[in-house]
Amino acid sequence: MKKLIATICVLCISNFTIAGTYKIAFGSCLDQDYPQPIWDSIKKENINSFVFLGDNVYGDVPSGNLIKMKDAYKKQKEMLPKWLYEKDVDVIWDDHDFGINDGGSSYPLKKEAQKLYLDFWNISSNDIRRSREGIYTNKIIQSDNFKINLILLDTRYFRSDLEQTKGIRPKYIQNDNLDATVLGDKQWLWLGKTLKADADLIIIATSIQLLATNHRFEKWSNFPNEHKRLKKLLNSSSVPVLIISGDRHQGAIYEENNLIEITSSSLNKTISSLSLNSRPKESDDLMIGDMFSGENFGLITVDTNEKSYKIEIKDLNGNQVRAKQVFL
Repeated sequence: MKKLIATICVLCISNFTIAGTYKIAFGSCLDQDYPQPIWDSIKKENINSFVFLGDNVYGDVPSGNLIKMKDAYKKQKEMLPKWLYEKDVDVIWDDHDFGINDGGSSYPLKKEAQKLYLDFWNISSNDIRRSREGIYTNKIIQSDNFKINLILLDTRYFRSDLEQTKGIRPKYIQNDNLDATVLGDKQWLWLGKTLKADADLIIIATSIQLLATNHRFEKWSNFPNEHKRLKKLLNSSSVPVLIISGDRHQGAIYEENNLIEITSSSLNKTISSLSLNSRPKESDDLMIGDMFSGENFGLITVDTNEKSYKIEIKDLNGNQVRAKQVFL
């Protein structure tokens, strides 16, 4: 009997996060029409919270109407695992749940898309996002005596139009217009104030990549003035900053000076499923190692006693494929 009780106790302990740690999983690009087996591996991590980094449904169509979006949300509600609703869930959108591919501020149905988004994610009726344009927000997570300032950016609602080359295989190029923006004036003002909140670690969630520049797709560096402005602002912080991003259907870790970025994409819509696996292997001077192209999720494990955190990219089966330890 004593042996049985001991066994049960061990099993009970294994179902909870270890004291002195806080675990945040995150990911992006979750197609409601594809199977989602990766949730089994995420569940085994015994996370405290999960952050959706955009493309949380694929509901956009070329015309921009929201009929498919409504159906996508309805199906995704059935696909998400029930245990996830017992966790703290935070979310930002990207283009495919914003309403139109690579869309920005000129999208005419963005207000309607925001309401659909807020309704699906059960955002409270008195939340400021119900009365303010854009879905940006933040929260302070406190675990033991450790505070995390989780800042969730909106890189769609206010973003200026992209510039691109002409031809059969166009690529996005820099928009050097001094008035061009990613965040818009109000969100920039809010961000400057929010970064000053009392915290031991700042986590910036952005749907598109900040540090990576050596690819032809959407990224912060398509708007060089905004790109420099954000990096300067984050580097000036007295609190360590970690950036999490999605969008790319690949995962990687980047580092530049005091800034670290981990990109996790895709939860279930990989490059091979998009017929992009024949493109040249991507490189970047700031990338640590190389990119991982299989299904993946990101994991941040904060050691609140040691004042450190570990970032990992894990594959479909929960195996670590990329990692970095950071001491604060």
